Amino acid sequence: MTRDLKSEARQIFEAGLKAVDPKEAVKRFVAVKGNILRIGEKELDLGEFNHVWAIGAGKASAAMAQAVEEILGDLVSGGLVIVKYDHLAPLQKIRLKEAGHPTPDENGRRATQELADMAAKVDRKDLVLFLLSGGGSALLPMPVESITLEDKMVTTRLLLNSGASIQEMNTIRKHLSQIKGGQLARLAHPATLVSLILSDVVGDPLDVIASGPTVGDPSTFQDCQAVLERYSLTEKVPPTVRTYLEAGIKGEAAETPKPDDTIFSNTYTALVGNNLQALKAAAEEAQVLGYKTLILSSMIEGDTTEAAGFHAALIKEIVRSGHPVRPPACLISGGETTVAVRGKGKGGRNLEFSLAAALELAGLRAVCLLSGGTDGTDGPTDAAGAMVDGDTVSRALEKGLDPREFLAENDSYHFFQHLDDLLITGPTNTNVMDLRVMLVSAHPKTKFLG
Repeated sequence: MTRDLKSEARQIFEAGLKAVDPKEAVKRFVAVKGNILRIGEKELDLGEFNHVWAIGAGKASAAMAQAVEEILGDLVSGGLVIVKYDHLAPLQKIRLKEAGHPTPDENGRRATQELADMAAKVDRKDLVLFLLSGGGSALLPMPVESITLEDKMVTTRLLLNSGASIQEMNTIRKHLSQIKGGQLARLAHPATLVSLILSDVVGDPLDVIASGPTVGDPSTFQDCQAVLERYSLTEKVPPTVRTYLEAGIKGEAAETPKPDDTIFSNTYTALVGNNLQALKAAAEEAQVLGYKTLILSSMIEGDTTEAAGFHAALIKEIVRSGHPVRPPACLISGGETTVAVRGKGKGGRNLEFSLAAALELAGLRAVCLLSGGTDGTDGPTDAAGAMVDGDTVSRALEKGLDPREFLAENDSYHFFQHLDDLLITGPTNTNVMDLRVMLVSAHPKTKFLG
């Protein structure tokens, strides 16, 4: 039987997406029985509250808000969530505001100010449900007063293009913000604050996901300075940013609240979904399709091209020796790599991962690799990622396309657009980092030793 590897890879990818549907994730975690609101193992007596508000931000927050409305119904007094453009869902009581991502914009600033004003008005008899998912950092731009939104946007772009990790980026974002790094919890205190979080960060550190608006921040101004020095950005960031961080180091600007601060005494946090859930569901689908399946890790980080080389090496090992899994084999991995942008092309980490892998897999038979962002968008593109096989490079050369030139120019989007190999899903309304599916089909002439 000749397998349609690209079709099966996409089917496996979509099974992973379905498992981290944010609406269903919230419903699995939150329920109302009588007057009791159960959130995981935490129970709250709704009779103790005058109002229940829902606020939030992130690519998945509209779907999360939809779940809250369906669970709580008329108990919801209102709310506001901020989403990336076109990442919408029908809501009755909770308002939606659209804003820019990955680069913050003025719509995001205005919406964040409105959200902050709401949080500042709640009191001890209010329950605030904070719905947070990946993308929340960019969608909650509320810089400190001495820094303009444009200055923060410039700093964000410099960090994105430098190859800084999400942890490093968010360390700085928290310290340039009035709302991140636990400062939203400060605004909402003394209300009861419950955060429902869909993780898009390797290892699920709560203080890093969307820059942790409702949890204590262990990072410091000194850490910010170290990040800028590490990527040679100290003299490149706007002077207002540099001056403010220097003031923080001298103790002349307020630090973010730390984990032991009393403002967190009435806050609770629940992780409702993450990358590993998606990987497990994808693996189950691959097994149904008849593949021997191995999940490599949900914590793949580092340089995109180097990570692609490692994954391609595993595929080549399976083809050559049948290790670590004999064909028909499926390897699955997740996480979030980084790209140091040197060219002027268009792309994202999944597109670049796929292009780098295609070069390594050139000429191999019966192999396929899919790399896609679970949010449906890769960098500033309308693609989630791309699919490649052993013929990708030869097909490109026949069209007069040099894969290495496109890779050097960070122009992976246009490379795959020419080949019609873009992975287009549209907005998925979820976000748990990336999902990679690698397939090796059994070939009748292949014989392994041992």
